[in-house]
Amino acid sequence: MKSLARNKRATFDYEVLDTFEGGLMLLGTEVKSVKEGHMSLKGAFVTIHNEEPFLTNATIPPWQPKNAPDDYDPTRARKVLLKKSEIKTLIGAKQNQGLTIIPIRVYTKGSRVKIEIALARGKKKYDKKAAKRERDIQREVDRALRGKDD
Repeated sequence: MKSLARNKRATFDYEVLDTFEGGLMLLGTEVKSVKEGHMSLKGAFVTIHNEEPFLTNATIPPWQPKNAPDDYDPTRARKVLLKKSEIKTLIGAKQNQGLTIIPIRVYTKGSRVKIEIALARGKKKYDKKAAKRERDIQREVDRALRGKDD
């Protein structure tokens, strides 16, 4: 499984509650572009229209810009392929609990392009500061333990 794109801000801005794996419906030139690593998940999220999930705001530039169609939109909505039961879970959690659906990473599984999406709750500013403080403390403890072992 080769990771092609990661949403680096996902774990910083959101508290990830549950993850799902799904397929991504792409055009042929988009697949080539994604497999070369030319994809950005910055600011991307998943919306649900008519009980179908779509990846919105993910940027996939054209593989060969000169050969791209004139009406090609790099940030168009792309359908996410999930099981019906997973879609129902996402819809229920989004409506009842006010959660957000965000992409975590895009990777290949065999010759297929897959996406890992997550149900997440947005963190407040004080939550982010507390998480940073905990990371710093853990880093200091690890550093101290490493120094004593030598």
